[in-house]
Amino acid sequence: MGDKKLDEFNNKFKTLANSYRDKNLTRKTIVSYIDHTLLKQNTTRDDIVKLTNEARKYKFIAVCVNPYYVSLAKKELLGSPVLIVSVIGFPLGATSNIIKIKEAARAIEDGANEIDMVMNNGAFKDHDYNYVEKEIKSIVLEGAKVKVIIETCLLTDEEKILATKIVKNSGAAYIKTSTGFNSAGATVRDVSLLKFIAGNDLEVKASGGIRDYETAKRMIFAGATRIGVSEGIRIIGE
Repeated sequence: MGDKKLDEFNNKFKTLANSYRDKNLTRKTIVSYIDHTLLKQNTTRDDIVKLTNEARKYKFIAVCVNPYYVSLAKKELLGSPVLIVSVIGFPLGATSNIIKIKEAARAIEDGANEIDMVMNNGAFKDHDYNYVEKEIKSIVLEGAKVKVIIETCLLTDEEKILATKIVKNSGAAYIKTSTGFNSAGATVRDVSLLKFIAGNDLEVKASGGIRDYETAKRMIFAGATRIGVSEGIRIIGE
């Protein structure tokens, strides 16, 4: 089944990579796709205040911050429509399920609207697909919109197809390409493949290595409805 879908995708890739060219995309409208992101280890409170001020000013759809800074982001964004995204099990995905649940619950309590969780790639590579799906479902049950990071650079195409199916079954809202902390980030081919398998049941978030408007635009034309970037201001042309 996976091989047939992969063959079908490969035959259609050039078309699929431009499936969404009809989107009315400009440097002004692209802000509605951008999760303005700051996840560096040495991030300070001042950095988060700057990030949230930028998100307000440029009307990015969301900020994406580590759990420690969710409450500060909420305070700084009070009265703003900008969403708060936090990351769970980041960046390795190898923490235990109970810790991920507690981490997600606390982030939501502190003000996170959305959760970007890292799939347990070790369990996935061990073919423990039941564990992977149950873990994602356990985070979905916490009540926030969930995006599942599968770290595409670590997976074969067949594994990407299988991971997408698992994420679809879990009730998550998005499948996300990358943490941005591994050997490679999002590619047009991966975004196209994930969207091809996901169909209308699952949205795609592209992240990792998206640093300019042209690259961001290609990800959206390939099917991404969110892009996670730390270069949001450069992308919109300021």
